[in-house]
Amino acid sequence: MKEVFCIGELLIDFVAEKQGNDLSLANIFTKKAGGAPANVACAIAKLDGKSSFIGCVGNDQFGDFLLRILEEYKVDLSLAQRSKTFTTLAFVSISDDGERDFVFSRGADKELQYDPAIKKSFKDNLVHFGAATALLGGNLEDAYSHYLFDALTKNSFISFDPNFREDLWKDDAKTFIKKCKPFIEKSHLCKFSLEEAQLLSGKAKLEDACDYFHETGVPLIVVTLGGEGTYVSAPNLKKTIGSIPVEPVDTTGAGDAFIGCLLRQISSLADPKSIITESTVLEKMIEIANKAGAITTTNFGAIPSLPSTEQIF
Repeated sequence: MKEVFCIGELLIDFVAEKQGNDLSLANIFTKKAGGAPANVACAIAKLDGKSSFIGCVGNDQFGDFLLRILEEYKVDLSLAQRSKTFTTLAFVSISDDGERDFVFSRGADKELQYDPAIKKSFKDNLVHFGAATALLGGNLEDAYSHYLFDALTKNSFISFDPNFREDLWKDDAKTFIKKCKPFIEKSHLCKFSLEEAQLLSGKAKLEDACDYFHETGVPLIVVTLGGEGTYVSAPNLKKTIGSIPVEPVDTTGAGDAFIGCLLRQISSLADPKSIITESTVLEKMIEIANKAGAITTTNFGAIPSLPSTEQIF
């Protein structure tokens, strides 16, 4: 089985449960482990895959808590770093239908230092770029770009999830779009929400957006559509693949569970890039990944809600 390297933020989600999706009205918060790349790493490990987290947390109690959580999930932490900067925090408020309101307080995630020695570990493995904060500047953005180049030179299967967060970009979406472009062009797999696909392509229709992304260079695109499932666009497969019905209570981490489950399955292939043209296998993989995403929405907190192998396979 191949290893999946997940690069980006590991942070504290302070979740205001059952208080609506307006953070200004929230009073009581529950501490949860979060951060999209960390969620993906945990999803892979919980499904008996091999995952490694590359990111930075503060040298504080929150950092201790977060690393302990990933260790419990058997994520490889040998490449994780610590910083004197405080651990990154996110405040999340959730509505009755599971939708969220975010506010970030950025900290140690931006301090990740590029380590050129890591690139040898990328050889023939999978590298997932899925950080919400990676394109906001700091050492993390520099490391992110270096690791993309390393993954290209080491024959890695490259996955990209932009994880757009409006609170992080405010009125600067054009910069976000520009910074995403190199990752979309160089990836083998891109995972978008419908809103991200429309934003990054400038196209209103989903099919037109996917055609645009294919023209830029990415061969395999998956667009998550919530309860409707996932639209996949690949050389031999273009269709919406349905999900299982659930009653969502928290959609945090659903996309991470989906892509984590999909990467876990791809990592079991002798040649991960072969999935691009194996339409029958790909369709089955996405059905399973849809199930993982749906199950994650039925409980509070991304990492605690991730499904097990027994629930998925």
